[in-house]
Amino acid sequence: MLRRLIIIPISLFFVVAFSYALVEIMPGDPALAIAGNTANEREVAIIRAELGLDRPFDERFVRFFTDIAQGDLGRSFFDGQIVSHEITRYFPASVEIMVLSLLFAGLIGLSLGALAGYFRQRAPDSVARIVITALQAVPEFLIALLLIFFIFYLWRWAPAPIGRLSLTDTYPPVVTNFLFIDLILAGDWNGLRSTAHRSVLPVATLAIGTAAYFAKVARATIGAAMSSKQVQFARACGLSEFKVLQYALLQARGPIITYTAILVAALVGGASIIETMFSWRGLGQWGLQAILNKDVPAIQGFVIATGSFTMIVYLALDLVVAALDPRIRHDRG
Repeated sequence: MLRRLIIIPISLFFVVAFSYALVEIMPGDPALAIAGNTANEREVAIIRAELGLDRPFDERFVRFFTDIAQGDLGRSFFDGQIVSHEITRYFPASVEIMVLSLLFAGLIGLSLGALAGYFRQRAPDSVARIVITALQAVPEFLIALLLIFFIFYLWRWAPAPIGRLSLTDTYPPVVTNFLFIDLILAGDWNGLRSTAHRSVLPVATLAIGTAAYFAKVARATIGAAMSSKQVQFARACGLSEFKVLQYALLQARGPIITYTAILVAALVGGASIIETMFSWRGLGQWGLQAILNKDVPAIQGFVIATGSFTMIVYLALDLVVAALDPRIRHDRG
């Protein structure tokens, strides 16, 4: 744990450096994007000076690291908002859709994978593999479009994808920035039902796309566990098949938890398109809009926030897996 805690600041340094270099090599001029295509060179030069973009590279680089060390991510070039406050504002929404999606994806994917692993090389396994392959082949944005077309447009089972609340609902007072929790604290049960109803399509979109990965890992790990000596010994002792499957799941929990952590890190920024399609107002949507606007401080803050969260997730993964399986020995370094 101490070794990994020491590695985090070093990794964070490279994340910050990468975020700075990434923005520097991006095509386009942020000052021109703010001024507009009709602005003359003098107006663009004035904006560049106000933003500090006319200073030498090394001076901007040192100032950037100094501000980051003090916890200052700067202000947005477009609306002047403090970037760290915007991250705090939008990040909880991304956590909510990520947690809900992983819960449903895990329930569907692990059930499908366990079924395929238990009946490996038999008819249920063949059907499960076809379903897994089909789910992996369809991109998430296409799943979103299909769900919107059928469930909202044709069948009217879900509301329009225009936000997390209807136009007649009001957002509760901000306490935690987690909308579900704030609605419960405010006692707004109508708003809670509306939010839950409007969460069905975006959560289902990410859950369907992610369930295939859970199913694939579960099939491989549970299938291998079912042919292990531990399971053979359990059967020889006369244990029920349900109990045998439980032992197989215990053997497979390490790889499943590892893959869950990988998916958590991937969904933090990878759900940006889905958040945009459903107006979820999460960190991914905010970061994507910053990229389109060439909003340098917001882009850098987005990269640093997602990179830091990923490192924390992987640190927690190491600790959880080590606690579940004492046989694991971590190499030095």
